[in-house]
Amino acid sequence: MNACDNKKPCPCTYPCDNHGKCCACVAYHREHNEGIPACFFSKEVEATYDRSVRALAKDRGLIQ
Repeated sequence: MNACDNKKPCPCTYPCDNHGKCCACVAYHREHNEGIPACFFSKEVEATYDRSVRALAKDRGLIQ
């Protein structure tokens, strides 16, 4: 996980050890079956704390 060098600001509002470390964050969420990490969402949708695939699809304009 040390090789992951994220260059974009992390939109997640939850302070944790993986904040800003996308590779570690995604691995953690997958390992704990916690849904999609906040960094995949816009800031507005991230603030709703809905980490479902449906919320992500709506946020990306794939569904209504």
